[in-house]
Amino acid sequence: MAFWKQLLVTVIVLAAGLFVWVWFVPGAGATLNKIGVPERVTALLVPASAAPEAATDGKSAENGNRRGQAQGQGQGGNRRNGANAAPFVVTVPVAIGKVNDRLSAIGSGEAVQSVTVTPQVAGMLSEIRVVSGDKVTKGQVLARLDDDEQVIARDQAQVAVRSAEEKSQLYSNLKSTVSRIEAFNADIDKQTANLALQTAVLNLKRRDIVAPIDGIAGIVTVNPGDNVVTNSTIVTLDDRSEILVDFWVPERFAPIIKVGQPVDATAVARPGGLYHGVVEAIDNRVDAASRTLRIRARIANEKDDLRAGMSFTVDMHFAGEPYGAVDPLAIQWDSNGAFIWRVNDEKAEKVAVRIVQRNPDMVLVEADLKEGDLVVTEGVQRVRAGGTVRIAGAEPQKVVSQ
Repeated sequence: MAFWKQLLVTVIVLAAGLFVWVWFVPGAGATLNKIGVPERVTALLVPASAAPEAATDGKSAENGNRRGQAQGQGQGGNRRNGANAAPFVVTVPVAIGKVNDRLSAIGSGEAVQSVTVTPQVAGMLSEIRVVSGDKVTKGQVLARLDDDEQVIARDQAQVAVRSAEEKSQLYSNLKSTVSRIEAFNADIDKQTANLALQTAVLNLKRRDIVAPIDGIAGIVTVNPGDNVVTNSTIVTLDDRSEILVDFWVPERFAPIIKVGQPVDATAVARPGGLYHGVVEAIDNRVDAASRTLRIRARIANEKDDLRAGMSFTVDMHFAGEPYGAVDPLAIQWDSNGAFIWRVNDEKAEKVAVRIVQRNPDMVLVEADLKEGDLVVTEGVQRVRAGGTVRIAGAEPQKVVSQ
């Protein structure tokens, strides 16, 4: 900005300030006259009611009386203000909150029964009778091993049994001493043949790989012609009519969780579905590393839309422990710890508290508080123990004249 413009703005601001001072400040005209400003100029600037020469002796006395009255009123007003010097505060009533009344944990699901099917004996797979996703029943043949040798052994055992039975029958009809001994031996041979037959039948039966439970078949990992041994996996079976969910809870919940207690679960992969179940089992010890307790819940899966290995959010509800709930702004601190200001009959009372739990909208405290007690949340800086306070928004108490 050019210098002359700055100078002009400065002159205008000074003139405006002078005008305001002369117009509103009493005695400004007399001050101007004392510093040499002509009275005719002062008369143009100063309002007529404030001109110094306008006051006669009688009016000066009247003005003096008025000033005295004004001073008296001012002193009286100050006394009244002193009576109402109690600070304004904002209060919020105490509510009742609960701790340990709910639990939310993440768990992993598994089928109520899950079996990995393996052959009982080694051999070559000759046939597979199941595919992935098939629903199978207990005892159903899933695959077969080559059983030619076992069939021959069974037939041989059957022939031996028939021979032993006929020989035993023949010797049992003889009456001589030698014949009775032979008959006894023949009977032993018959029993031995029957046992051999049972062994041959069992060996043949073990060439069939059967389902040990009802369930759904997983992916078949072998093919006909593969040579398998006793630890080779043929297929996995899952009975997922119900899902078991294992989850871990903090140790403070250990005394209040019971078997049969209801639970609600939500699959992370299916956030819209809510599943109900009960506590199936509780571990007998707390994990020393994590200080958590393992819980197992059983959840119904009627629609078969849950799978083993899914992640679940498990929710449980409890009676909980009640505590006073106050606004976070009400909590104050001093050398003795946390406290709040409680208002009773417009008197402030300092109440020591122990913080139990902090929540976003309230703080649960252990203290001598009742539901509905008023605690100060704003204006705490001017509150003193036993002092009078005024609650913002409350109707003032009526003063009865004596």
